[in-house]
Amino acid sequence: MTDRLPPDESGLDRAAALLRSGALVAFPTETVYGLGGDARNSEAVAAIYAAKGRPSFNPLIVHVADLDAARRLALVGPEAERLAQAFWPGPLTLVLPLRPDAGLSPLVTAGLPAVAIRLPAHPLARQLIAAFGGPLAAPSANLSGKVSPTRADHVLAGLSGRIAAVLDGGPCPVGVESTILALSPRPSLLRAGGLTVEDIEAVLGTALALPDSDPDRPTAPGQLASHYAPAARLRLNAVSPEPGEVFLGFGPGSGDLSLSPSGDLAEAAAALFHLLREADRIAGPTGAIAVAPIPDRGLGRAINDRLARAAAPRV
Repeated sequence: MTDRLPPDESGLDRAAALLRSGALVAFPTETVYGLGGDARNSEAVAAIYAAKGRPSFNPLIVHVADLDAARRLALVGPEAERLAQAFWPGPLTLVLPLRPDAGLSPLVTAGLPAVAIRLPAHPLARQLIAAFGGPLAAPSANLSGKVSPTRADHVLAGLSGRIAAVLDGGPCPVGVESTILALSPRPSLLRAGGLTVEDIEAVLGTALALPDSDPDRPTAPGQLASHYAPAARLRLNAVSPEPGEVFLGFGPGSGDLSLSPSGDLAEAAAALFHLLREADRIAGPTGAIAVAPIPDRGLGRAINDRLARAAAPRV
């Protein structure tokens, strides 16, 4: 039985107590719901992988309360400091060299010498981390490879009975996962997300590299070739639906569902995972979904990244 906890003091106290006991609690961030477990407790971290059905070679993001907490876990160099000052709390994850005395479970980093760290902006997430009193490993709170959750109902649809509780904070306002950067040997985009490349480059004063990634050996979350997938087949950059397809539109014009009738990329990002789930429900497991073209700029990069992985051949 998975409890649904209210977003108040009683819910936070219960969630923090469960986490301290080694149990798993899903909680809202500004991006998507995360599946939280004590990042220092290998049994709790192993339980995250088991609950999600996630391969253990795929590292997790550690969520912290403040920059000082990040400094205790990783070596935070000058570029990371600049980015943290500009964008934390917020939808940015930095992959940084792991301190030898960090005290994290080695399962969190999948044995890699670096750790992915984020300071979330959602008030409930920050209150929970503070109440818990330590770092939380928290991938998206869904079955591995499936559509990410942006509401508590989405979490329960996939993980009910697999985790102790979900802290219900309502819909997530950003709606796509955090942007992930590596900073060594040069600033590189590992995953497009809720913070735009353009904003990051403006702070760094340089273009981000786009390194080749091996989907069989990910160095950060969200790099598997097939990910975020509904049961129905996806056809991207569709001008119009073919017979039997559910049409997920963008901008003016008709569609069974629309990411944003006005063509607003922030609105589309916030709606993406919820409407993918709705389209999947309408289409059924043997159906198909056609998705209108999305501009590949700003938050459109993150949307197109998720759609491309959702449409990739299933593994």
